[in-house]
Amino acid sequence: MTVLGRLVARDLRRAYAGGGIAWPVAFFLLTACLFPFAIGPDMALLARVGGGVVWAAALLAALLPVERLVAPDLEAGTLDQLAVRGLPMALIAAAKVLAHWLSFGPPMMAAAVVAAGLLDLSAETLLRVELGLLIGTPGLAALAVVTGALVAGLRGAGAVAGLVMLPLAVPLLIFGAGALTEGAGAFKLLGAVTLLLLAGAPFVAGAAIRAGMD
Repeated sequence: MTVLGRLVARDLRRAYAGGGIAWPVAFFLLTACLFPFAIGPDMALLARVGGGVVWAAALLAALLPVERLVAPDLEAGTLDQLAVRGLPMALIAAAKVLAHWLSFGPPMMAAAVVAAGLLDLSAETLLRVELGLLIGTPGLAALAVVTGALVAGLRGAGAVAGLVMLPLAVPLLIFGAGALTEGAGAFKLLGAVTLLLLAGAPFVAGAAIRAGMD
């Protein structure tokens, strides 16, 4: 197994240990369950705004484990040991992005099927939601790792993480929700934003990790 594979496998084991991945999925579904109570029994309205609700819930669910992405390794000295072995921080950050996406992206897409039933989404809308999540959730994972690296070691990191990540995630939310009505153009913009985040996140997160180790 390559170094990247070992790093990804390690983070995945930690993400799934003790059912930790269940919290973002539970939060995602709870949001989908509660939203109809706020909107009321207007199924046409629910179907019209349901796709946006799914995207907003996915964004907030991706934010939940941010504090556990980098801070535990930084506090335990694991990152120092990896640095001593000559591993680039950008590679470690890239492994964390991939592991975070694998831990919440596919489960979130599966949970979206249940949310679609609760929000009375059509099959066509559900397909667009799933395609959008497939394209956009890697970008959310990249943002989460960058945010986790920036707030690692700070007091009240959870609140700070929300302030950092949510504004940066607005383009993903806009294009993801817009893809439900705008079609191919919004999907292309969503993909472009995701690629930009994936390309830059390992280097930004790596620099933040190095700064936190000093």
